Amino acid sequence: MYINSGYKNNSLVDFKDKSRPLIVGSCGTYRLSLQPKLPTYRPRGRVDFQMIYVASGRGHFHFDNPEDETVVDAGNMVLFRPKEFQKYEYYGADKTEVYWIHFTGGNVTNLLRQYGFADGQRVFPVGTSLEYERVFKRIILELQRCQDGHEEMLELLLRYLFIIFGRELKREHIFKNEYLDHEMELAASYFNENYNRDINIEEYAASRGMSVSWFIRNFKKYTGTTPMQFVTSIRITNAQMLLETTNYAVNEIARSVGYDNPLYFSRLFRKQKGCAPTQYRKKER
Repeated sequence: MYINSGYKNNSLVDFKDKSRPLIVGSCGTYRLSLQPKLPTYRPRGRVDFQMIYVASGRGHFHFDNPEDETVVDAGNMVLFRPKEFQKYEYYGADKTEVYWIHFTGGNVTNLLRQYGFADGQRVFPVGTSLEYERVFKRIILELQRCQDGHEEMLELLLRYLFIIFGRELKREHIFKNEYLDHEMELAASYFNENYNRDINIEEYAASRGMSVSWFIRNFKKYTGTTPMQFVTSIRITNAQMLLETTNYAVNEIARSVGYDNPLYFSRLFRKQKGCAPTQYRKKER
């Protein structure tokens, strides 16, 4: 394992200091190749902030619950805030390389918000860049050498790291919005074309590589309704048109819009329109 690190005043003890807006306490890097495992466990967290940038391989993190594992791949940054539970492992088999930095200060929370790090979010997709690694290595060197003005230089370097991380987060957000709009448009089109078939939301989400909860949440943001509400609305609208313009029996209309059970269709129609299908037909005619 390769390790290189630097500590303020050569002390490994974490500290809280609000005398300046931003203060770097320590910085370092780990690169695993042969060691089977490098674990960290801090049930009470630390009193400072910590960023972990996964440069290659992956890290195995347990946020809030020791039993739940979140695999964080290369190109992501993890942020721990003061007193947050910390448990994570790196494995030699993953060929993991990470850079970490601890910092404190009187204005850290506002600075993180300013540079695009949302409150409550732990993992940030910042991509991989040799520039990130260069900045981390410079911070380590500044902590090791402690030349004149090193504290100011450390603050400037960390702010620079915030800025280039934040720029990448904005680009990622734009990409995600484009991807999200595309996926939700595809879903709405699919439901429009197949509303009279047996639609399984879980299967559709899985076919697009999405969890069902993520899909439902974002479809509702995009359309204003859940996927099943969207499908139901299409079915009832088309049932209305058939009731008004054809002489098909209610059970035939039910089947044509996707309901094998005419009683269920009638109950649903009444709930949506305030009257039964037969009453609706009489009223419209």
